[in-house]
Amino acid sequence: MLGALVAVALVRARNRNTPLLAVLALLWGCNAAFYWALAALDATRAALALRIGIDVVLVLVSVIGGRIVPAFTSSGLKARGDDVPLRSWRGMTPLVVALMVAVAAVDVVRPDGVLSGGVALAAALAQGIRLLQWRTLHTLRLPIVWVLHLGYAWLPVGLGLKALALLNGAVAAAFWMHALTIGALSTMILGVMTRATLGHTGRPLVAPPAMTVAYLLLTAAATVRIFGLLWWRHSYPGVIVIGALLWSGAFAVFVAVFGPMLWSARVDGKDG
Repeated sequence: MLGALVAVALVRARNRNTPLLAVLALLWGCNAAFYWALAALDATRAALALRIGIDVVLVLVSVIGGRIVPAFTSSGLKARGDDVPLRSWRGMTPLVVALMVAVAAVDVVRPDGVLSGGVALAAALAQGIRLLQWRTLHTLRLPIVWVLHLGYAWLPVGLGLKALALLNGAVAAAFWMHALTIGALSTMILGVMTRATLGHTGRPLVAPPAMTVAYLLLTAAATVRIFGLLWWRHSYPGVIVIGALLWSGAFAVFVAVFGPMLWSARVDGKDG
């Protein structure tokens, strides 16, 4: 329904975001496949549908993150009077996106195999090199910017853990999926929600201090879910509960801080 509502307007305007309709369709297909497998009591196919859906969103983060992270970093540093040049290698974006598409494609045909681990390792290296070009250390006094770097950093970490688990069988890397979901996806979502709320309510692009806590809560949640069993070997339910409380706490902070902004008029008096 969402696709049908926006497709006509996007196509008519020749909007550059029109290809995102294909992403929406892919996610719909993964969702349908998950429920079909669930109804058939097929846990393997249900898990595969979830993984492919996650892979699709990771490709999206790689494309859009590659656009907004350096752009917001550059504008944030310039606003602070720190005109640090960001030089991205021209071929890095197509390489990273191609590797992330390969990660998804291999997960369709050969999940959890050596090939999947090898492609994940190549993608992790490319994502790490890409992030190193974006001057992360210069953003440490700008939470609204460094949160995007933090979220993106979980991509090479998660892909590296996936490669380690599949190629080496490392127990410490067995829960690599949480690095990509809680770490990368949730952190990027929260960071973009913060910026969008401030910008679209007419406020300065400065994250309130409480949001720094929220950002760190997500990283704590990811860390607990990935490595928690190494610390509490006989309490897997406890690891899940602690991780869930940390994750929920991060978004509860967002609701408490930004909820009043979203249901109030813009502070600059403009529409929207």
